[in-house]
Amino acid sequence: MAYIDQIQPEHATGKLKEIYDASMSRAGYVAGIIKVLSRDTASLRGMIQFYMALMKSPNALEPAQREMLATVVSNINDCYY
Repeated sequence: MAYIDQIQPEHATGKLKEIYDASMSRAGYVAGIIKVLSRDTASLRGMIQFYMALMKSPNALEPAQREMLATVVSNINDCYY
């Protein structure tokens, strides 16, 4: 299995700490996908912006439909959601 070195929340500083703090405030924890991108904050910010635009902004799908699709895709990919 591949290993990606991640910065844990207690070791985050600067912009990464701000992102982790926002994640903690929003969800109560820092999701694994955020920690995986912790070494590249520019990419991490881009991923979060994409996620917010896709999942949290008004679009053709209702919020419940978006969540159902995300759950099904995660299940198919054997990914914890």
